Amino acid sequence: MFTLYEFASSGNCYKLRLAMAQLDIPFQRIEKDITRGETRTAEFLAINPNGRIPVLVTPDNRVLPESSAALWYLARDSKLMPEDPFQQAQVLQWMFFEQYNHEPNIATSRYWIHVLGEQEKYAEALAEKQQKGHDALAVMETHLSDRDFFVGRDYSIADIALYAYTHVAGQGGFSLDAYPAIRGWLERVKRQQGYVAMEA
Repeated sequence: MFTLYEFASSGNCYKLRLAMAQLDIPFQRIEKDITRGETRTAEFLAINPNGRIPVLVTPDNRVLPESSAALWYLARDSKLMPEDPFQQAQVLQWMFFEQYNHEPNIATSRYWIHVLGEQEKYAEALAEKQQKGHDALAVMETHLSDRDFFVGRDYSIADIALYAYTHVAGQGGFSLDAYPAIRGWLERVKRQQGYVAMEA
């Protein structure tokens, strides 16, 4: 059985929970509270020297940190991965976009506001992240204006990667009122077979 070391309110961890639920992959969850330094202990650093979650451990005890790498591994040869090589590259394109343009602004803002409750402390940085986060949302809105999902015609891990923090963007101070295509896409994701909620 797979083991997932995670922090329940992390969107990066949720990506893997959602994918495994939709692929009917059994797994056990081990919670590590990053706000209490539980990923910086010697015990956890022996599992992932980078001290970050999520970490996916395979049934044969191989360790795979980094949400995008683990998501790709889980989705290989599944309904969540396109068969066409070019579309597979497009999946990576959107996963890179999420990690470089989307997550650093939307997820970080949510962490400061929703998880830590320190909006005032980070007020100046949050103002900068608001603009960059809305820039990322605008790219998504344009792309989704004439399609149901991010790659091809079908739901894939590209959608999972971007859904995780987009659907809770409001917790980071981002209104989605100006993004009707994104809101429609969020509803389509929720209707996918095996969908599970984030929980936190």
